[in-house]
Amino acid sequence: MTIKTINALVDASSYAESVCHHAAWIATRTGARVKLYHVMGRRAGGDSQDLSGAIKLGARSDLLKKLSDLDAERAKLAHEQGRAILDDAKAILEDRGVSEVVTRLRQGDLVESVTATENTGDLIVIGKRGEAAGVAMEHLGSNLERVVRASHKPVFVANRAFRDIKRVLVAFDGGTAALQAVDYMARSPLFAGLSVTVVQVGAETPAMRRTLEGAAATLRAGGLEADTELRGGQPEKVLGDMTDPEKPGGYDLLVMGAYSRSRIRSLFVGSTTTEMVRSCRVPVLMMH
Repeated sequence: MTIKTINALVDASSYAESVCHHAAWIATRTGARVKLYHVMGRRAGGDSQDLSGAIKLGARSDLLKKLSDLDAERAKLAHEQGRAILDDAKAILEDRGVSEVVTRLRQGDLVESVTATENTGDLIVIGKRGEAAGVAMEHLGSNLERVVRASHKPVFVANRAFRDIKRVLVAFDGGTAALQAVDYMARSPLFAGLSVTVVQVGAETPAMRRTLEGAAATLRAGGLEADTELRGGQPEKVLGDMTDPEKPGGYDLLVMGAYSRSRIRSLFVGSTTTEMVRSCRVPVLMMH
């Protein structure tokens, strides 16, 4: 699976720098170019509500002109801020050795922009939280769920702090999306040289063990160092513990399928996986 173009979404949040560093990490491992997008909301140019009915006749023309000028100034400032965000993001990528970076400033709905441009890229990188959310653990980016649901491409969810990725945990349940994720990893240079563990959560059965070992065999056939673990317990608790960066032997990246009826891959369907993504302290690569 070749990654030729990465679509990275940046805003004014504290996660934007992490998005840039993770996009650069992916680009330098795959040789991909990076398209940086900053999407201004439809109201970024100011509130254009009609106030004329509340303005006395004698002052109406002058005040309407002032309101129009104010809207124009707000739109200009929003555009300048967007360009500054893109310029700063491009500088980070270039400093990390990414040779081909292009910037795109768009206005409108974020998800509509993502779906309109996703065919121009092979992977989307987005921060876990946007500029409208705080950094507290209980806040989750309001657009993240919508982006992952709408996109047909893999979505890389960046955490606030970047650290080099060496060990990868794959959440596996034997379903279609999990098998596709394993196949993707085996074929992509993104994972070359990384240590991979495939984990399945649940009561062990012979069939479960066979599918787990088959997934590891696919990864090994692709040249990856891969082992397996079969653990009992609740998926969100097990995965959370295994990706805790403060615990010895922790992992640097979680790979999981985006949609399934299975609990382990039902992204944002019910509270289980919402809690998993919200509390996970490493980046998450969501595969469709």
